[in-house]
Amino acid sequence: MRNRARTAPPARTALGAGALGMTCVGGSVAVSGVLADAPLFTAQAVRYAVACLLLLLLARLTGRRIEVPRGTEWCWLLGVAATGLVLFNVALIRGSAHAEPAVLGVAVACAPVVLAVVGPLLDGTRPARPAVGAAAVVTAGAMLVQGGGRSDLAGVGWAAVVLLCEVGFTLLAVPVLRRHGPWGVSVHTCGLAGALLAVLGLVTEGPAAVSALRAPHLLAVAYLAVVVTAVAFVLWYSAVGRLGSARAGLLTGVAPIAAAAAGVLLGSPVPGPGVWAGTALVAVGLGVGVGAAPGPRVNTRAGDHEDRPEGAWGPPSRSGGNGVR
Repeated sequence: MRNRARTAPPARTALGAGALGMTCVGGSVAVSGVLADAPLFTAQAVRYAVACLLLLLLARLTGRRIEVPRGTEWCWLLGVAATGLVLFNVALIRGSAHAEPAVLGVAVACAPVVLAVVGPLLDGTRPARPAVGAAAVVTAGAMLVQGGGRSDLAGVGWAAVVLLCEVGFTLLAVPVLRRHGPWGVSVHTCGLAGALLAVLGLVTEGPAAVSALRAPHLLAVAYLAVVVTAVAFVLWYSAVGRLGSARAGLLTGVAPIAAAAAGVLLGSPVPGPGVWAGTALVAVGLGVGVGAAPGPRVNTRAGDHEDRPEGAWGPPSRSGGNGVR
């Protein structure tokens, strides 16, 4: 009982961090629309570069040490940046030409189920039935919130890519969270994504593309860099490190609800019964899922001083001296 009382407040803090991070992501839908006519790769390159520099500055001001990756850590971080950031954004843009936004949103909504199943398997354990059931409820609720949409075969393919990238954004970060923590992972993935997107921008849009960014574009990029990237990434990886990927994955159901709420605040009609029913299902799934027995967590340098459970995947820990998406 004493141990439970000691660990409950950090768990609640992690749940709040993850939910707030997903709220930031979901609420960015309207802002991202401002960039519809902007050069995609160039705008996103600026966004991630600004986020990386901001995180480095904040880390310095708060005394957080950002470790330099080594060995296979570069592969994991590059995997997060290439799939969870670069390819994710490409898939959303390319997929929108073949499928309505709700179809791509439903793909993202499937992430809790995949994380609840795949996350434990990668840790060498069996998926917990209560966690998988809760994830299915959250996914069903998120689908109701998103609504239906039309798509062709190519759109379905892009939706599948979106789902894989969404899952990769979390799972590929797990092996490096132990040594680098939420801040280090966020800094390095943003830096790598900014570099990859800058190269793509130069090749496909040309060096003059940055001059095509008008004032509304720059304001949108600034908001995405600060709120949806720098803040949301640290919050999300803090939740993953404390809760594990399966339990944290439930919180992705918060994003479509936040998107619907942001739409109302910006003048959209009040949601219909389907959205309210979906919101209720997400709440039920979260209530069941977060109360389930906690799975393996990552022993990061972000305040989690408990021993890492046996069987968690990734390279051994070494002392190192520590939407649009």
